[in-house]
Amino acid sequence: MNRLTSTGIILSIMLLSSNAEAAPRIAILNFELNDITSLPNTPQEQLRTASMQPLLEQALSQSGEYEIIHIKPESQLAANSSFGYLFRFNDLAAKLGEQQGAEWIVVSQHSKPSFLFSYLLAHVINVKTQTLEASYAIELKGNHEKVTQRGVSSLAKKINALIDKPL
Repeated sequence: MNRLTSTGIILSIMLLSSNAEAAPRIAILNFELNDITSLPNTPQEQLRTASMQPLLEQALSQSGEYEIIHIKPESQLAANSSFGYLFRFNDLAAKLGEQQGAEWIVVSQHSKPSFLFSYLLAHVINVKTQTLEASYAIELKGNHEKVTQRGVSSLAKKINALIDKPL
């Protein structure tokens, strides 16, 4: 074998091995609003809750190398028999993620027991094993946009640390 051929083979092997480890594929479902205040489900709170899923996708994209799998709202609605169903049944959430080609699925709720604070509740589910790998509760004090962004960023850091660790 001449030197040029062997160099070409080595370069090909290096390129193939660098592509062998693909980015983790993660699906993030839309957050459900669980507003139990005396004036529940205001349009402002619904908009705030709807902003959390895109913010989490953006934060995860910035904090690690992930392939974000988008699940259509209709598919999520069809799999979610009632409020909190996918949040309670990890195996069913995992099946939804598997149908879309995800390795991980994040199922979340925005729980609001008070006008002063709320919680981001998130389950991170390993699709392959259909098991809950982590459950997070991030407290949000206030309802300003910056509070929401900081809370979602904190959640993204926790998810990133979980997924980046070897199983």
